[in-house]
Amino acid sequence: MSAKRAFSAVLIGGLVLTLLTISRAQVDTRRIEEVLKKDVLTQQDFAVIDAFVNEAIGRLVRTIDFTEVAKTRAYIVSHQGAQAQYAQRFSEALQREIAAGFDYAANEISDAERRFRVFTNLLILVNELKDPRLVDLAIRMLPHANAAVRYWAVRTATSPEIWSKLSQDQASAAPLARKIIDASGQIVAASRPEVLYLMAEFAGRYDTVPAEDLLGRIADVRIGQYATWAVEYELADTAILRLLCDKITAGGTANPQLAKQFAQLYSYAIQRYIKGIRADNLKGLSRNYLASVLIDTEEQCLGRLLGTPQANVRRAIEAADLDALQAEHDRLLGGPNQTGTLPSKLRFTYGSPGDNRSVPLAMPEPAQERAVAETQTAQP
Repeated sequence: MSAKRAFSAVLIGGLVLTLLTISRAQVDTRRIEEVLKKDVLTQQDFAVIDAFVNEAIGRLVRTIDFTEVAKTRAYIVSHQGAQAQYAQRFSEALQREIAAGFDYAANEISDAERRFRVFTNLLILVNELKDPRLVDLAIRMLPHANAAVRYWAVRTATSPEIWSKLSQDQASAAPLARKIIDASGQIVAASRPEVLYLMAEFAGRYDTVPAEDLLGRIADVRIGQYATWAVEYELADTAILRLLCDKITAGGTANPQLAKQFAQLYSYAIQRYIKGIRADNLKGLSRNYLASVLIDTEEQCLGRLLGTPQANVRRAIEAADLDALQAEHDRLLGGPNQTGTLPSKLRFTYGSPGDNRSVPLAMPEPAQERAVAETQTAQP
């Protein structure tokens, strides 16, 4: 299962957006349909557009039933138009009314559950509209504490469809991209894997220092989660490792900091797989996700970084040979009395500046295994 498809299933499946239902009667669309057909618009036509958007967004903010919410979003999207005057006025009205919807939810809706659902619905609408002029509305919501709101804010702000349009004007796109990268950097530590994945994909599009810094910070968050056995949705690391790999040699010379983060993250993924299976606490999807991370990274990245195809990780996993997997880990990344081929090739160490540590950090034992070891040590 691809990371994008899996994330969509997890997030969309969890967003049961149910607010109190209002009348299902559709408003009269005759006037807006007439305006849509015109080649030249008048001030009266602009007023029709404004009224239509005002009513539609108001309904979206008030509606509680998920089916009606989806219908209302589709209703709004279906009334986008290609005619220049119409498209601009429709977009301006949406900017105004969606911003007002955010303000209404923030200031007038006291129930937190209903409030976050209104935020989420408005962001899903912006994502469905694919209008570059609305991207600031998503950026506004990036710092939100709610996981679902943040997901849709990041997904919308970094939408490939939106950015394929924005990138046609680099003069305006560059500062907007920097704004998203800077805002993302402020929420990395508190973000879930699906959000980190979207941030990493966006950062991977840019060969800038801030983009590299964001990607490195994302890697550090994942490294920290592995170190404490708190990591979730390991499949996200397939993309993060691939993007790190892309950046490591993007300028022709290996970036030692990114190389170290790549190697430590990959090492922890291998260690989690080995230690988790040996402790019998790596169950279900986590085991499958990790196997995919290890094999895909070997195939997509290690061959590129080392200059020759690599297949020993796959062989060890398919043979269920954990000793062989550990030996390959040590050969590639470093182990007892052994400098890894990757650190040697890319000329990095695992330590801080001035520390020539040649082996990756070791992951602590799983909680169950560690508790047993501590109990045995304490016995007389």
